[in-house]
Amino acid sequence: MDIVIGADPWGPEGEAAVALAHEQAWTRFEPLLAELMAEWPVLRLPVQAGERCPLQSGVARRMWRACAPWADQTYITPMAAVAGSVAQELLACYVRAGVARAWVNNGGDIALHLAPDQSVRVGLYADLARLQVQELMQGLNLDGAFEVTHAMPVRGVATSGWRGRSFSLGIADSVTVLAATAAQADAAASIIANAVNVAHQGIVRQPANSLRDMTDLGDLQVTVDVPSLPVEWVQRALHAGWQRARECQAQGLIAAAALVCQGQSRLLTMAATLAPLSFEENPLALA
Repeated sequence: MDIVIGADPWGPEGEAAVALAHEQAWTRFEPLLAELMAEWPVLRLPVQAGERCPLQSGVARRMWRACAPWADQTYITPMAAVAGSVAQELLACYVRAGVARAWVNNGGDIALHLAPDQSVRVGLYADLARLQVQELMQGLNLDGAFEVTHAMPVRGVATSGWRGRSFSLGIADSVTVLAATAAQADAAASIIANAVNVAHQGIVRQPANSLRDMTDLGDLQVTVDVPSLPVEWVQRALHAGWQRARECQAQGLIAAAALVCQGQSRLLTMAATLAPLSFEENPLALA
């Protein structure tokens, strides 16, 4: 696991508070992988609807709870929420007086702490395939950015897609989800990214267990290559994912989502009853 953490001090004791939070986060981080591996045989099993959580550690149980809402709809294991759950566990070290805001970024799945009147700006880079070394050195040309404020019901941001480090059943380059927690955002991003899909003969899929040992997806067909598709096919895939995202939002599982596939995109904004989401667009037209 590679974790990137940032924290801003607040008040006269802020520097000491941030230093202590960093120390406690490192102490908590060290045993996390061993804790999860101890429960790996259960973590790789699909969550069953109506099942009582069989896991023991706090992080593992958080993973299971984040995935449980979809157990009666699709195949999902607690591993769908692992990165967000770990980020959320470490973020707890920063929720204290003297820390104005903090973020724990676990491979793009981010947990946030925002004190009153604080906010954070999050950038969206939609397609990892176009990332170049020169761009890393000179600065990323973001596809969009949004601001999360303390007033918003959002403390987790997660992204999933077929080009990411985890497998996907769909063809989305990226699906970025905003939710109440990082664990919930992580699970929802996986579910929605899987739904960005069409049955085009040019899409290459292989059993997950033929690509990676010990995968939790077994012989499910995961996406390994997506050709350039006609515009109408991409629009169809994005609409399917957007519909799934809207269902998740109606159930209170997410706040908002941005779906991107082959230069096209769909944005699910926050419900009118929630704080507004300001999304800066460049160059993708998110609508």
